[in-house]
Amino acid sequence: MAAPRPPPLGALGGVVGGSGGAAPAAGAPAGVSMRMFHGESFLGEMEVFPMKRDGEGGLPFPTNEIRVSHFSPASERCPPLAILQTIAPFSVRCKLQTKLTPPNPGLQRLYLTCFNEFKSAVVVVGDEELHLVAMPTKSGKVPCFWCCSARSGLYAASVGMLNLRCLAIVFDLDETLIVANTMKSFEDRIEMLSRRMDVEDDPIRIAGMSAEIKRYIEDKELLKEFIDMDTVTDNGKIVGTQKEEVQPMSGGQERVFRPVIRLPDRNAILTRINPENRDTSVFVKLRPAWEELRSYLTAKGRKRFEVYVCTMAERDYALEMWRLLDPEGNLISPQQLSERVNCVKSGSKKSLQNVFRDRRCHPKMAMVIDDRLNVWDDKDQHRVHVVPAYIPYYAPQAEMANAVPVLCVARNVACNVRGGFFREFDENLLRKVFELYYENGLLDLPYAPDVGDYLVCEDTSFVPGNKDQAPIPEGMRGTEVEKRLNGQSYRWEQREGQQMPSSIRSPDDEGMPIRGTGGVRNIQPNGGSLAITPSVYVTVLQEIGRLCDSKVEFRSTVSSVRSMLFSVEVLFNNEKIGIGVGKTRDEAQVQAAEKALQNLENSYLSSGAPVAGVPKKDSRKSPGRSGNGFLEDATCSDNDISMREPSGSALKLDHSNNVDTLSSIMSLIREHCLEDQHVVFRDEVQNSSPARNEEYHFQVELAGLILGRGVGSDREAAKLLAAEEALKTLKSTTDPQIKKYLRPVRCNG
Repeated sequence: MAAPRPPPLGALGGVVGGSGGAAPAAGAPAGVSMRMFHGESFLGEMEVFPMKRDGEGGLPFPTNEIRVSHFSPASERCPPLAILQTIAPFSVRCKLQTKLTPPNPGLQRLYLTCFNEFKSAVVVVGDEELHLVAMPTKSGKVPCFWCCSARSGLYAASVGMLNLRCLAIVFDLDETLIVANTMKSFEDRIEMLSRRMDVEDDPIRIAGMSAEIKRYIEDKELLKEFIDMDTVTDNGKIVGTQKEEVQPMSGGQERVFRPVIRLPDRNAILTRINPENRDTSVFVKLRPAWEELRSYLTAKGRKRFEVYVCTMAERDYALEMWRLLDPEGNLISPQQLSERVNCVKSGSKKSLQNVFRDRRCHPKMAMVIDDRLNVWDDKDQHRVHVVPAYIPYYAPQAEMANAVPVLCVARNVACNVRGGFFREFDENLLRKVFELYYENGLLDLPYAPDVGDYLVCEDTSFVPGNKDQAPIPEGMRGTEVEKRLNGQSYRWEQREGQQMPSSIRSPDDEGMPIRGTGGVRNIQPNGGSLAITPSVYVTVLQEIGRLCDSKVEFRSTVSSVRSMLFSVEVLFNNEKIGIGVGKTRDEAQVQAAEKALQNLENSYLSSGAPVAGVPKKDSRKSPGRSGNGFLEDATCSDNDISMREPSGSALKLDHSNNVDTLSSIMSLIREHCLEDQHVVFRDEVQNSSPARNEEYHFQVELAGLILGRGVGSDREAAKLLAAEEALKTLKSTTDPQIKKYLRPVRCNG
């Protein structure tokens, strides 16, 4: 619940001091008198005070006139200042107050309209919008405004999202949600595997590659039948094509009908990009649990996320792949496709700034689902949830081997991110904004949440479960289909050891960095499994808590800085139900989560008495599960449970409370930094000698400048030490190169 806003002002009038308004702070620059208009209607004289004492940048009104062109959309529950602080933090350019009292009635009406209806008065200056936010004042009932700047159109798009508690989610396609092949790409992969088998001596590897080739050949034969006959024979049954209409993205376009065969039992679809060209036929495998993830995004007609696509595939191919994933246009309407499906040239970086080039969302309000991290711009990487690459031919059983499928984990991550973001928005930002007055300063504005604050991911690398070579990249690039659409002959240039274009992973590149929670630890080829990861146990416990409307917390400490032994406790409604100890936080967390789940189960079986309010249920079923890793109730509560994990560092931070979690330290670091100056972690494993254990080295950088370093026996310890040193640096630095990226220090008095 947000704190109550100050009461609406009554009749405006009365004289305060000599100017009839709120007196500026001592030492503040003198106000500049300006005439204010709404359209062509004169409203009255305003006194304008710049926020910066040295006058840097001057006042934002170019003609020394304030011309309001329109009101912003009305907000249901978010005051304009909260919206502006989210999409344009600390963008207050100046303050305005009426020069004479009583004020002109037109100015009084404009002020009350803004104040009571949660609107701002908008002044358009080039590609910028200046939002005049009506503020209450401590020293007089007079019209007073804060003037905040934002990119044109961003406010109008964001107000609806924030009122609906909606964020944005950006999907990659190939190897994230789908794997697609043409006849040519099937043949190339079969040929490559055959060449590998010819030089292989290990019978186990040969058997694995033989099984993989068999899967390729089976689907290749189905695609060939589809090309030749417009039918496929599936389990002895002949299945014919259905003509699916492609909705035009704009008026005047011709209707297009594509021949499509959907094979739900195989989780596969056959389609033809160009209905007139059979060579553009494609066999598409959809990642398991996509329907569950899609249902979460659209459940009960409540929009939780605005959906976008960002891919390195060619456009016609990308549009058809998305149509197969969202055939009814529930996630992206046909009218929005042209602006929401973004195709990036191979070799270029993906960027949220480009995804939202139409300014429909701020990058801070968006998360990404992708199988690769390094294809994203550095400043967006902390907002990326990286999933293991989808490899249905190399390891067809890996996808469902975990207790929670990959896309179910992604759904739970999205749910927790959204819950954490709006919990911070409601409990911190809104509450503090409602307490602000005209007299407050810029540094009194609260920290605005960032999706990246709630995505806690680690860099990992793809490591095969045995000594097999890394899998051949599955599927094809969109360029293959594009060249066929253009009538060009396509030759797949594939040689052993040759570097593949950046739009797909190189078959021999075993060290490609992949980052993600719940990522692959061991992929057993040809039907192997994914190891159970800590995020699975965490997800199960969080779902139990969510089902029972109970609070789940993970608390950890370091028993000794020298030994770096971690102890993790699981609390369920503040009652301890599990504890684990390990050399790393992950190890301790796994033990604690396992014991917590065992204790919950024993509670059901022994006495039937619920633990900390857990309802008695059939112990043969996973608590709160529908069998697919999701909650039985598809609706995710706005009060999602967040995992709190104290770091246990022995160092004390110069703060009113001891900050003992990495996420808290990162929040403090970001509070010191200006907008879009994101802190980056760099890490490297150092092996000094065979006799010594691995040492992990982390350093924290801000715009390429090193803020802190940390060395530890595991990643968490090194990362925490680096973050603590970075925070100390930010608090004490006199380096002008660093200070230019920091928010100004608040002066008392």
